[in-house]
Amino acid sequence: MLKIAAMFINNLKLKHKLIVTYLLVVMIPVLIVGGSVVGYFREQAMNRAIEQTTNNVEKIKTQLGNMLRAPLDVSDTLLLDTDLERVITTRYESVLELTRAYLNYNGFAQYTRLYREIAGVRFYYENPTLINNLELIPVDETVRETEWYQEAMGTRSVRWIYMNDPEVIPINKLSLVRQMPYADRRANGVLVVSMDQQELNGMLLQEPFETLIADERGYVVAAKNPGFVGKTLERLDYGVDLDQQEKGTYKLEIRGEPSYMIVDELIPELSSNSLKIISVFSTESIVKDANKVSYIGLLIILLVLLIALLFVYIVSVLTTNRLLRLSRHFNRLALGDLHVASVIDGNDEIGQLSRQFNYMVESIRSLMNQVVEKNEQFTALELAQREIKLKMMASQINPHFLFNALESIRMNAHMKGEKEIANVVRLLGRLMRKNLEIGREKTPLKEELEMVRSYLDIQRFRYEDRLQYEIDVDASVMDFRVPPLIIQPLVENAVVHGVEDKVDGVKVAVSIRRLEELLEVSVKDNGMGMTPERLEEVKESIMASEESEKNRIGLRNVYQRLVLTYGEKHGLNIESRYGEGTLIIFTIPLNL
Repeated sequence: MLKIAAMFINNLKLKHKLIVTYLLVVMIPVLIVGGSVVGYFREQAMNRAIEQTTNNVEKIKTQLGNMLRAPLDVSDTLLLDTDLERVITTRYESVLELTRAYLNYNGFAQYTRLYREIAGVRFYYENPTLINNLELIPVDETVRETEWYQEAMGTRSVRWIYMNDPEVIPINKLSLVRQMPYADRRANGVLVVSMDQQELNGMLLQEPFETLIADERGYVVAAKNPGFVGKTLERLDYGVDLDQQEKGTYKLEIRGEPSYMIVDELIPELSSNSLKIISVFSTESIVKDANKVSYIGLLIILLVLLIALLFVYIVSVLTTNRLLRLSRHFNRLALGDLHVASVIDGNDEIGQLSRQFNYMVESIRSLMNQVVEKNEQFTALELAQREIKLKMMASQINPHFLFNALESIRMNAHMKGEKEIANVVRLLGRLMRKNLEIGREKTPLKEELEMVRSYLDIQRFRYEDRLQYEIDVDASVMDFRVPPLIIQPLVENAVVHGVEDKVDGVKVAVSIRRLEELLEVSVKDNGMGMTPERLEEVKESIMASEESEKNRIGLRNVYQRLVLTYGEKHGLNIESRYGEGTLIIFTIPLNL
């Protein structure tokens, strides 16, 4: 049955599907709209109540934080009280001596007079000569086994807890518990500052809803209803484990009534635990008036049904017609027509899809043209590379005869005392031998620099003081492998054009440094430089596929090898100013 229904729906046209869908689900929009109208007013009333309660909780949080400052200030003062330290750490020989010490120390009493928030101060210390006067209390086994005492001795942080341990006179109040270290005595005490219960409860009396404050163990430390103080949250039966609830707003049933609960937390200054603020209110009285608007919702629903029926019909017709036109355009594209254009009006999704279709066709056409161009460029570069290799192979004819002749000249010059000529011949032989080894794919940078130095020394022999040079190399890249004869042609270009065009000579500076993942090579000279027009001609000549200038073969060779090996962005970058000189820079990636 379901299969037949699915086949029936799939066979319907889009506009028929829209109309059938509307007829089948019309009752759901009626319920949604009706419920939305009623729910809107209910939600507004609830939001106002939640917002008011949240603001009240935030106000209580601020007031409570200010109130807890007083005990904290007292504890900070007592931490530095040398009189207190002397009284509690002294080992008394008699009761009379202890009584005098107690009478002379009145530090605790003054704080209960100065701060109305403080109900009392107690200090626990392991001194068996002390007597419990409800302020200075010696630690016995009963106190030592209490949970609050053990927690205080285990941390230097302040803790706020409800003290309900059975003592001679129980505290039964929210109290600051803090370890008081005495490093010189190698002993610690525990200070307990109790809050005034009336002050805490009085802070909550003006709240419109049931509000209370609890410590991290779940004991109620303050409440609008004073009868809740001292009880645990479990006994109040809120129907939820408040110990596990984080701060936020919760909708739940409390004692059978739908209610909202606002939970917030306050972490007092320097405290290692928090206090939980809880406010609860029932939803029944708040949403009573919202139900009166239900009849308005019914009238709105009837109007929406009539408008929706007309709108669905119009949209279905317009949508299906435009989709059919777009479908025909896709069919033409699938058949290979890259000149098809979709003209569908409108700025909705179908109109945007039509424009994107045109962009897609244009992009496909452009990409195909780019592929053709790239193939042609790649083929041209391959042919240029082969031509370069052939020229290099041609330069290697009969190298042994040339080396032997140069060696004979060098030995003859050396024997006749012409050491400078012999050195130049030796450098020339080394330079030519390196040139003839250019068949290697990569060579260490230090060998490439040897060729550069050999060439520059030979040229210095020729031009004497008219040529000066310097080579600055980062030592960490000396073993990095580079294409052979990649720097020497640039140096040769700088020497030839610099010395010939400038009467007083030229200085050539070669700099090789590491820039993160790149090796930057620069060759700079202070020759005559070039005019902007001449510079543009040189750039065009080295990038040309054919040799248009014979004196630019070296630069074109270097440029083409860099582009073929590392890509367009690593080609030659030439800067020049007439009368100032020329700078040529290229980079090589270090991670290849």
